[in-house]
Amino acid sequence: MLKFLALSVFIFMNLAIAANPWPRTNSRIQKDPNIEKTVKEILDSMSLEDKVAQMIQAEIKHIKPSELKQFPLGSVLNGGGSFPYDNKNAKVSDWVKLADSYYKASVSAGAGVPLIWGTDAVHGHNNVIGATIFPHNIGLGAANNSKLIEKITAATAKEVLATGLDWIFAPTVAVVRNDRWGRTYEGYSEDPEIVKKYAAAGVRGLQGMDLNEDHLIATAKHFIGDGGTENGVDQGNNTASEEDLIRLHAQGYVTAINEGAQTVMASFNSWKGKKLHGHKYLLTDVLKKQMGFDGFVIGDWNGHGQVDGCTNESCPHAINAGVDMIMVPEDWKMLFYNTVGQVKSGEIPMERINDAVTRILRVKLRYGLMDLGKPSSRKHAGYSKLVGAKEHREIARQAVRESLVLLKNKNQILPLDRNKKILVTGSGANNIGKQSGGWSVTWQGTGTTNADFPGATSIFEAIKSVAPNSVLSDNLNTKADLAIFVFGEDPYAEGQGDLENLYYHARYKSDLETLKKLKANGIPVVSLFITGRPLWVNPELNQSDAFVVTWLPGTEALGITDVLFKKNSGDINYDFKGKLSFSWPSHANQTEINRFDKSYRALFPYGYGLSYTMIDTLSDELPEIPFPDGNGPGSKEELEVFAGRPIAPFEVFAGAENQKLPAGIGQTNDGSLKAIAIDKDVQEDARQISVNREASYLFKTSSALNLSHYFDGGISFELRKDTHDLALNLIINQTKLDLGSKLNEMQQGEWTKIYVPFACLEGRGLDIRALQTAFGLIATRGTYSLANIKLYKKSQGQGYCE
Repeated sequence: MLKFLALSVFIFMNLAIAANPWPRTNSRIQKDPNIEKTVKEILDSMSLEDKVAQMIQAEIKHIKPSELKQFPLGSVLNGGGSFPYDNKNAKVSDWVKLADSYYKASVSAGAGVPLIWGTDAVHGHNNVIGATIFPHNIGLGAANNSKLIEKITAATAKEVLATGLDWIFAPTVAVVRNDRWGRTYEGYSEDPEIVKKYAAAGVRGLQGMDLNEDHLIATAKHFIGDGGTENGVDQGNNTASEEDLIRLHAQGYVTAINEGAQTVMASFNSWKGKKLHGHKYLLTDVLKKQMGFDGFVIGDWNGHGQVDGCTNESCPHAINAGVDMIMVPEDWKMLFYNTVGQVKSGEIPMERINDAVTRILRVKLRYGLMDLGKPSSRKHAGYSKLVGAKEHREIARQAVRESLVLLKNKNQILPLDRNKKILVTGSGANNIGKQSGGWSVTWQGTGTTNADFPGATSIFEAIKSVAPNSVLSDNLNTKADLAIFVFGEDPYAEGQGDLENLYYHARYKSDLETLKKLKANGIPVVSLFITGRPLWVNPELNQSDAFVVTWLPGTEALGITDVLFKKNSGDINYDFKGKLSFSWPSHANQTEINRFDKSYRALFPYGYGLSYTMIDTLSDELPEIPFPDGNGPGSKEELEVFAGRPIAPFEVFAGAENQKLPAGIGQTNDGSLKAIAIDKDVQEDARQISVNREASYLFKTSSALNLSHYFDGGISFELRKDTHDLALNLIINQTKLDLGSKLNEMQQGEWTKIYVPFACLEGRGLDIRALQTAFGLIATRGTYSLANIKLYKKSQGQGYCE
């Protein structure tokens, strides 16, 4: 009988293992009976309203501290580009002052539970002026140094603590499988090998070995599969098998939770068609039960509103699925009332509410939030010297040095002599915002100047400091021994960074033309490529004598010159250490190329990177056919002009004097027009434009485009009339179309899609064989909002023609 029982137990256990393929975690932070007892006592003292409030996180732009006395929310956050008192130049003391205000209000209401303040400090405390901006994760992956990651996240924690905040939405542990994804640079690698090590190191640096006031709360994000969506579409659908979800996308969560990560952020993406914010199997059955995570799940920015049957104001499905705290930036009050009603009606079980609040209270107590007191009384709060501290900048400089990847070094032109006369040129040469990328002061990283990064060093400034004969100029005829050409991607963040393919600047080739001119002038060229992902740059590689991938290095460009230049003695200063943690494409449609693929043909494979001791054998004659399969941009039926941001080569010029507005945001110097980013379908995917006298808002290119193959098509855009007195004219090149009769049909505050056939405008003199202003609106008064501007090759129907 005993043998039979033993055999039965053995069979049962093996069946259970087979039924649960997900790895079991073993967090370094175990349950403490005393904490669990206190959690229960607090929970028992709370009303339903207190409990629901703990489950809501609002954005600081949309909640006043005084409102917490009626609605004692569990948390607030500052989104990308959101600052205390709406002041981009807020001082450390301003951050602490606001944190104090929220804290004091929260403990004086409800059950007296302090709120926590979360922030996206994803490569340093990147929302704070003067902070150290570290290289983005893609560069850190190339460094392959987990001890360095721990140093970076520990330094970041100190800078965040100085501002009085408690919680960081990092590390990102996505494994990126398609480099078209606009968040590729947020991933360390295409393979979980590095991600596993970095996830643990990142949590260890942020939270320390024990949660205390020298550290803060970390977040592993975004659970799960965000880096594996079809076609690299942000917030798209991951169709991986469960086995691949575990093998590729779960590994960073295992090590992060083992290291004690207290929160996990749910992902925007779907798995096999079902949104993660509403996926009970993955959030509850897998993450909490099978993997054993006992912290709390935080939602992403209105991610619950994307679940079927939900809105931003109401989503019982997300709570029932296992989201413990809902990130609802603006509509938090209605979500509160609706959730309370749904619990009372039985739509959300009270058991689920108690579980969520238990988890939230557990994390707050483990962090010691009940005992820390107001933010200003804490150990590091208000210590402004921590923000951008010299020792943190030195860590960032090391990270830059170790992340650089050398792809080409013809005739061993590198390292450089410091006494050479050097022409430094290119759009990234003296642009700290560009070298920092997205999530740098603003969410998309756009609309900044070098003045927004006090204490930082631009690439040119770094070069000039070690090579005094360097000159910054766009004059390619400047006499020089060599040129350093700094170019690459402009800043972007999630959604707006998604690509159609990996062809660098497919529609305009000004950088390539610069390289060709330099070569024609007989000037050797060292190219420094600023990028958030591997891109097809064969023509640019062919025209360069040396080619260095700097990724998105952040504020400490001296790390670049540490490696680029010899010592004064002529010896090597620092050698290249960086190795590709992402495979480099051999053509522009090779968007999904990953280590261990069955048919793996990368131009530069995973792990590639030259050093000064290696002889470069790369040819100057790499193939320059971007789409060998013939499926290039010319085969597409649409050409985007604006999709969350102006799409290159289009830029926005506004006002009476055609002033350039980066990313289409800002106020004209003449005061006639102001444009802000607003949310339509996703975060900041539209622009709201207000005018107080006649002013234009134009999408233009630097040189005319021949769009003769669009003769049969037209242009569409989405428009919202925000004031009743709006008067608008559409303009393409110099051809105008009065939109008055269309505006009369529109309801104020409602979005309308408008399609205008080119045939309508050709009869008015438009020649699309030389199109420079692809789209524009001229308003004489009023406010309107604009989104999703596209050109079509084929007719979309009759459309609007005054």
